[in-house]
Amino acid sequence: MLQHDAATARPSTETVEAAVRSQLSRALGGRRGMAEAAVPTLAFTVTFLVHKQLELALVVSVSTALVLLAVRLVQRSTVQFVLNSLVGIAIGAFFAWRSARHGGDAADTALAYFLPGILYNAAYAVLISFSILVRWPVVGFMVGSVSGDATAWHGDRQVVRLCGNLSWMLVAPCVLRVAVELPLYLAGKSAADASAMIAALGVAKIGLGWPLQVAALAGMVWLLARNRTPVTDGAEAEPA
Repeated sequence: MLQHDAATARPSTETVEAAVRSQLSRALGGRRGMAEAAVPTLAFTVTFLVHKQLELALVVSVSTALVLLAVRLVQRSTVQFVLNSLVGIAIGAFFAWRSARHGGDAADTALAYFLPGILYNAAYAVLISFSILVRWPVVGFMVGSVSGDATAWHGDRQVVRLCGNLSWMLVAPCVLRVAVELPLYLAGKSAADASAMIAALGVAKIGLGWPLQVAALAGMVWLLARNRTPVTDGAEAEPA
């Protein structure tokens, strides 16, 4: 694991693996956590498609999330995944409200509900890619959170390279979501009847959500398991 000396806390590939496994553990939440992230979105999509009423769809999705939150509170277990869902619903509802305020019909406002997720994934992919290109990959800061030194990992070119490869695995799901969901959104905006596109966006949001994130993090663990590159010694390390 991590090697300490009087001057610095030097990370190792084992430290990187510990960081990724820690992130994987937090992100999974088990089947229950994944369901809590997906069910409110599913409730919104189905309700809107059946009744064509945005307000009703929002009420049903929020109510579903609040019921899940109440159960968590009664059981005194983590509410992280329910709160994540509620935040996503709130942001989507704000976009839908703005669309309605600007004269959008029911289909326009429903499509607007999905827009912030597309924008978030696009921005996330750009920012992580930038961090890799400037050689300060995001995963490196995950390593810092485990090693106890926020930047010591940057002093080793092998760890920087490994963290860069791992960070690309975080970019991939975001790019895939945008590649699938943005064309659906644009097609819905131009369609006479956007119901099919709204349904497809709901399915894509669920299918490309936590399951895809879990797959990416599992891929990171696989990459670490097959990594055979030793950490460089102090003489070969790059300055931070």
